[in-house]
Amino acid sequence: MKNFILQILAVAVSMAAMVSVAGGKNQSGCINKCGNIDFPYPFGTGESTAGNYCFLDYPFRVTCNHTTGRLFMADETDGALEITKINITTGQMSILSYTSSQCYTANGSLDSRKFIETTTGVFYLSPTMNKFVAIGCDTTAIVSGIQGLNYTTGCLSICSDVNSVPVDSCSGIGCCEMNIPEGVASFNVSIRSFYNHVPIWDFNPCSYAFVVEEGGYNFKSSDLKEFNSVKLPVTLDWAIRINYSGNVTCDDAKADEKSYACKDNTNCANFVEGGYRCSCLDGFEGNPYLPNGCQNINECEGQNLCNTTCIDTTGNNLCNKTCIDTIGSYRCECPKGFYGDAMKNGTGCSRRDPNKNPWLNIALGVGLSIVGLIVIVTWLFYGYRQRKMLKLREEYFKQNGGFVLQQSLQQEGSSHATTTIFTAKELEKATNNYAERMIIGKGGFGVVYKGILEDNQVVAIKKSKLVEKNQVDQFINEVTVLMQINHRNVVKLLGCCLEAEVPLLVYEYISNGTLHEHIHNQHEVDYLTWETRLKIASESANVLSYLHSQASIPVIHRDVKSTNILLDNNYTAKVADFGASRLVSIHEMQLSTMVQGTLGYLDPEYLQTSQLTDKSDVYSFGVVLLELLTGRKVVKFDGPEVERNLAMHFILSMKEDSLFEILDSRIVNQGKREQLVGVANIAYSCLRVKGEERPSMKEVAMELEGIRIMGMRHPWENDAKEETKYLLGNDINEASDSYYDGQSLNTSDFHMTREHVILPMEVGNGR
Repeated sequence: MKNFILQILAVAVSMAAMVSVAGGKNQSGCINKCGNIDFPYPFGTGESTAGNYCFLDYPFRVTCNHTTGRLFMADETDGALEITKINITTGQMSILSYTSSQCYTANGSLDSRKFIETTTGVFYLSPTMNKFVAIGCDTTAIVSGIQGLNYTTGCLSICSDVNSVPVDSCSGIGCCEMNIPEGVASFNVSIRSFYNHVPIWDFNPCSYAFVVEEGGYNFKSSDLKEFNSVKLPVTLDWAIRINYSGNVTCDDAKADEKSYACKDNTNCANFVEGGYRCSCLDGFEGNPYLPNGCQNINECEGQNLCNTTCIDTTGNNLCNKTCIDTIGSYRCECPKGFYGDAMKNGTGCSRRDPNKNPWLNIALGVGLSIVGLIVIVTWLFYGYRQRKMLKLREEYFKQNGGFVLQQSLQQEGSSHATTTIFTAKELEKATNNYAERMIIGKGGFGVVYKGILEDNQVVAIKKSKLVEKNQVDQFINEVTVLMQINHRNVVKLLGCCLEAEVPLLVYEYISNGTLHEHIHNQHEVDYLTWETRLKIASESANVLSYLHSQASIPVIHRDVKSTNILLDNNYTAKVADFGASRLVSIHEMQLSTMVQGTLGYLDPEYLQTSQLTDKSDVYSFGVVLLELLTGRKVVKFDGPEVERNLAMHFILSMKEDSLFEILDSRIVNQGKREQLVGVANIAYSCLRVKGEERPSMKEVAMELEGIRIMGMRHPWENDAKEETKYLLGNDINEASDSYYDGQSLNTSDFHMTREHVILPMEVGNGR
């Protein structure tokens, strides 16, 4: 049985259930049938035509041989397990396993031997569906392995005459069997013989031992002579487990919305061996692991669930009850003219003679009058409420800057002035009434929710935290800016909603988080490679170059940082958050604005003069390049003082020719030295104190693309150290004095948090 166990080990060792987005009865663009074998989600093969993974995670990945119609776990290799059935309701699957054997010659010499050693990893042999069986009349089969603690047990079969063997019964003579313990994760099977089958060789030359599912093997005495079953069915239990942790419970899984596998209208049940399983609620059927996978059952269809007996005062059967399907259940109703409990068997509905009870007509008339009055009052109240809601929505539209936004778009001459206008109800439904579990990000001006529209399109919905004038201006500004931008590396604005209490923007959903999360990810397995970092830097630079010099109206982003660069599943950069951005006329070289930005990224010249130029974005982008090169945070509030500001630490390292001491050690061995030095020199040039000495974003983008494609040496390297004269060394105090010469900043005029700042950053000796 060695091949059998090695096969399970190769597949099961990677069991870690991480949830992927799915829709419909199966993943979009995925196949779910191989020959005559169904393999519903969470099982699947490769990627779909829509670009999603068709399986929940790699332990659920299967491979189909379309020529033979055979299904295998993982890749179809020599050791791959062949799957014959997957049951999504019971959480079990059937596979084909090999048998162990030991054969002798007539004189007692060992002829052949095949043993199986099995490690099932996170899959467990089903203790209720499998048996351990040994065949032979001179046979001892021993099972040993790990079941929490080490264990050893065995099965003995001795007989001297084939006539003493029961024909079709595995009762211990010629064939013995035993139950499989619970929680078996690893076991070894060995076969021994007392006399090497010499006395019984003529009718039983071999011993066999194997695991087989209940009913998968029926013993025959002829098997003692020749046993031809090379593969037999075995049942495995599977469950959802996260990060290889076998003790994860439903409560643990529900705490993490992204990894929770049970979808709408489902129950979650803890699996006895660790992990959990999903099932549809009573009255629903389908796949509990897919959104909308569990659908309501129409209990009334094709079934006689309502007892049909109705009686009148004479006892005659005069009616049929009506079955009404409801969500997750059904109800019975009495027909017209009958009264009572329709759900009650037998005489639940009966008809009374209205002529024998005149008060019934009176009560009926009064009841109908009251009902009519209630209907009229309700209709009037509903009309009043609708008019009030319409007026309130108009007020919200005006309050949220709807008219100003329309005027702004007309003045800017945008070619994209029309966009989808979502209703408040649409977005409330998409976010489950803005549930906290749907929050995917929080910023200085709002909260971002994940939403699913009625057409199953996944979107990101930005909602302002407060309804204040400055935030309405922020909202109008962001819409105005985004209407001018048409670039594949900018997060696309899909529409907005103005009739809610706070303004909302609807964007395309970018599923792979922010660049900041990936750079500072502590999990070694998920870090960004040098090639990926260089690709992200080049794409981001191209976006800023487009905004500065190619957009119909130039745009200064004003808040370039790694948290505002999103990544899709292919690690394509998507620049986001244009709430602080400004449109500038082609003839305007600079704008006077209130200083606004983020600690560590803020342009020191802009901070001093309040004069915003496109070179402010260049400085901020240089800091992003430092994050990509070093993997360090922009600002550290602990540690040595020299390392608190990443830009200053980097400049000092360049001056001391110790660049490679500050670079991320994981990419030093990946990137060519020329590329790393080239990108470092670009970052150095972007960080020059004087904006006029910094390169344009167009130049930066061209240089990065050249380094990425050809590994070119950066032409600015020769004069890279000249800039340090302004910031470090003997002239640092002079640089600091000139930086603040004649300036007086009133800190009470500004707002500062750990995230956003408009105060001067520490320069040199801390002035």
